[in-house]
Amino acid sequence: MFSKKPDQAPHPNVASRTMANGHSTFSVIGSDVTIKGDVSATTELHVDGTIEGDITCASLVQGEASVVQGAIVAESARLAGTVVGSITARELVVLKTARIDGDVHYDALTIEQGAAVQGRFAPRAPKKSSAETPAVASSKNSDDEPKLTLAG
Repeated sequence: MFSKKPDQAPHPNVASRTMANGHSTFSVIGSDVTIKGDVSATTELHVDGTIEGDITCASLVQGEASVVQGAIVAESARLAGTVVGSITARELVVLKTARIDGDVHYDALTIEQGAAVQGRFAPRAPKKSSAETPAVASSKNSDDEPKLTLAG
């Protein structure tokens, strides 16, 4: 007569870890999941599946078997799979298993030997304050220069 509804468990391959205050620490897209459409996350996103759309997140970790067909915009990104599209990240790490077909914009870049990138590398344009003049911008020290690191 009185029955409980079964608890609705989230899909086992799309998970989100939640802290005590209710904020998600990271989300995972499992290897058997394909998403067609744009993905947006305010925290870390771990992708092992396939995404056919743009990704915008604070931090992206891409698994080796993962495929992203779209643009990636993140504060930090660690790529190990296939990306077909542009990448914009403040800190970017391209692992040796990564295959990238698209332009890469970065502030700090690390590339492991063996990674394949078909596209152009360019540092992100520095953000200028409205009060800054070209003479002031050119007199800044070299700490604002993009950094490139080659991993062995």
